[in-house]
Amino acid sequence: MNIGKSDLEVSGIALGANPFGWTADEATTYKILDAFADAGGNMIDTADVYSAWAPGNQGGESESAMKRWLSANREKVLVATKVGQKPDRKGLAPENIRKAAQESAERMGVEQIDLYYAHEDDPEVPMDEFAHAFSELAEEGLIREIGISNFEPTRFTEWMQIAKKNGFRAPVAMQPHYNLVTRADFEDERAPIAREYNLAVFPYFSLASGFLTGKYKRDEPVCGDRKDMVAPYLNDQAFDPVDQLKAIADKRSVTPGAVALAWLHAQDTVAAPLASARNTEQLEQIMVGATLQLDPDEVEALTKVSQGL
Repeated sequence: MNIGKSDLEVSGIALGANPFGWTADEATTYKILDAFADAGGNMIDTADVYSAWAPGNQGGESESAMKRWLSANREKVLVATKVGQKPDRKGLAPENIRKAAQESAERMGVEQIDLYYAHEDDPEVPMDEFAHAFSELAEEGLIREIGISNFEPTRFTEWMQIAKKNGFRAPVAMQPHYNLVTRADFEDERAPIAREYNLAVFPYFSLASGFLTGKYKRDEPVCGDRKDMVAPYLNDQAFDPVDQLKAIADKRSVTPGAVALAWLHAQDTVAAPLASARNTEQLEQIMVGATLQLDPDEVEALTKVSQGL
């Protein structure tokens, strides 16, 4: 599938690189990337802030962890990264955007970033200024295309209108929080914008922080280091789609997570769901969802049981 109106094509799953340089060391990172490319994956998604949250890290670790692999395999993959949240590169001031892009490219050892996202909005900077800054980077060739993540719907529209009015290069991709148990915010407000402007959608938290893998049970407390991430999804209604995922997965002899990714793939605006893996075993399960095609009645059953979430 083409990424919006661009000539970039993405297939299957977009690999989230947030574990690289954090829970996956460099050797494991290379194994994951090799397996991903061998399985037909062609887009890696990272950000300059990954993984500043880990003790001793400052951001950029994910990008740096891929450098040697990318130097030998650049032609196999598209690379997306983001600006706006790294502690020493916060915000969307034009000079910050340019410097951050240069630093990201250097950390990854690439001459050009394929898809460059504004990671979050910056109300302190006039939008025409940062829209122009992204456009300049695309015209100069440091980046190929522009993406937007974590903006309010009206701000997506504003950026597209500013780009058209001023002849700027316009964004081609949207990265929202969207999955089988987090639907309303995207479908009601963002999906219409994606359709109007032909924006390719790359949902993050595609597996709801692991909730959609089916490993959590009703009426059982969630423990461990993912407790806070899973907590927002824990309610009685949310377990109904999980039960449906398990039923389809059993029939198909796949995992519930693969079915959840396949449901996202079946949505008309979605170019590729984002999913990450800490090891090759996790990746293998994720990549099943890249090619799994659900029957229309399976898509309908999942859509119906998750209505209102």
